[in-house]
Amino acid sequence: MVRFVTDNIAMPTHDPARISRWISAVAAGYGFAVGDITYIFCSDERILEVNRQFLGHDYYTDIITFDYSTASRVAGDIYISLDTVADNAKNVGVSFDEELRRILIHGVLHLTGQGDKTPETKAVMTAKEDAALAIY
Repeated sequence: MVRFVTDNIAMPTHDPARISRWISAVAAGYGFAVGDITYIFCSDERILEVNRQFLGHDYYTDIITFDYSTASRVAGDIYISLDTVADNAKNVGVSFDEELRRILIHGVLHLTGQGDKTPETKAVMTAKEDAALAIY
């Protein structure tokens, strides 16, 4: 089950049923069923708090994924800073909705085991995001 909640910020406009079906299709493509995934939409300040508290990082980010997946089922809590999503959308010249979809699926790809810490794995992640976005 995919859930969308907010943490002291307005809920972005989205189609939860369509996004849930899309996430299920993408996860299935990697051999996973969808378990409990909760997206927590928040501000830059909140994601910074989460980053400091749980990861020991002192910087802003667009997404933090807490992975509770098993061998066959993706599950996790995914924090998304809507402030950073908006900034990133402007910086790369896409709509907020398009950038939000990219970040939503980015979290799911992390849950399937995809990393993005090196230039090589980041390039693979971007290609997988593009492939997922093409079937939205």
